[in-house]
Amino acid sequence: MQKTQANILVIDDDRDVLHSAKIVLKPVFSKIITESNPEQLSYLISNNQYDVILLDMNYTAGATSGKEGLFWLKRIIDTIPDQQVVMMTAYGDLKLAVEAMKVGAADFIVKPWENEKFQATILSAFNHSQSKKELSTLKHKQNQMKEMLTQADHDIVGSSVAMKEIFYTIDKVSETDANILILGENGTGKELVAKAIHQRSKRADEVFVKVDLGSISHSLFESELFGHKKGAFTDAKEDRVGRFVMADGGTLFLDEIGNLSLEMQAKLLSAIQSKSITPVGSDKSHKTDCRIIAATNENIHQMIAEKKFREDLLYRINTVEVVVPPLRERLEDISLLANHYLSIFNQKYRKALSINDDAIEFLKQHSWPGNVRELQHAIERAVIMAEDVVLRPTDFLLKPSGIKQKQDTLKLEEIEKETIEEAIKQHQGNMSKAAKALGLGRTTLYRKMEKYGIK
Repeated sequence: MQKTQANILVIDDDRDVLHSAKIVLKPVFSKIITESNPEQLSYLISNNQYDVILLDMNYTAGATSGKEGLFWLKRIIDTIPDQQVVMMTAYGDLKLAVEAMKVGAADFIVKPWENEKFQATILSAFNHSQSKKELSTLKHKQNQMKEMLTQADHDIVGSSVAMKEIFYTIDKVSETDANILILGENGTGKELVAKAIHQRSKRADEVFVKVDLGSISHSLFESELFGHKKGAFTDAKEDRVGRFVMADGGTLFLDEIGNLSLEMQAKLLSAIQSKSITPVGSDKSHKTDCRIIAATNENIHQMIAEKKFREDLLYRINTVEVVVPPLRERLEDISLLANHYLSIFNQKYRKALSINDDAIEFLKQHSWPGNVRELQHAIERAVIMAEDVVLRPTDFLLKPSGIKQKQDTLKLEEIEKETIEEAIKQHQGNMSKAAKALGLGRTTLYRKMEKYGIK
């Protein structure tokens, strides 16, 4: 009979009982630890993880009340609420058994035991322990899914030739289970592409888990990706499920993979190659089945030439490469994107704004170093600050970028300044009338006067 991979702890002051328990349980379970002194319990459960703990009820000679066992049972449950504990006693007291169950014991056996029944009781407790762990993992996955669904997430928008190529690639690769590498500048929408691939794949009903590798410290890398066992290091107060396990059956999105050190790259490569992970502080590996989609804004091929990125890792993650173009290379999508985000923020802020053609042309003159994300923020800010029902060029405060942009912006600003000065002059300094004539709110007028240094 194949042994069940389990760690069982038996605590009893009678060494004969410990010896017998080990003999009976050893054919069934892979690891049996025995301890005669209950005072060692705190140390043992703080530094190890046990699937089932067998705990005697009495430790003082002649004691039959079971108070000592209940004391140690409470200590265990207070420390590890989900710990499976089976109580042992030579006295078949039903009231004592009920009290132990109320405290948190999983079951109760009477000494001397029947070997088969003893084995079956411990196996049942072990199975319940595994079910709780699986439920915990499932909750982690559900929380990840909930987080993904509640994010302010939008579809990929674009009708340019460059974006049509992206849509075509997404449709082709989504049908497969190939690992994908998405390249592109910050703010181009790499995560949206990753989610679009996931949502069109056969894993769409499973979880999409994102890991921002650029924000993970070297010391927490393994814990974050592979998980850890309680007590594995100073701050490991409880077991933690890693991102690979969370994404099991679904998609694992490794964002900013170009930020990893060579040492972390080696550990990631090993996990991807073997399709298994070992939590920190554990000697057991776990198989995982998740599709890998990675992304970076770095020039990954240049990094390989400079020995900053492992070539073998690149081969593992880039079965297909998707390059997302910067917004400056698809300016024909500006109108579509601007109206898309305007619709979203109109709903968010309960407004009914539109945007005129002059504003669209103004937005097209900007080089958008922050790409689509910068445009999104620009639209949101304009919607928040707008005092008219139509967004105009003057509603967008964009930093000049590039000579042409700077020249065009300076011309617009010069014209706007002269227009404001003329309106104020015509209305003899009456700001309310000047603002109305300009189609601006008084607050906006004062802000622009301050910007242009108009007294």
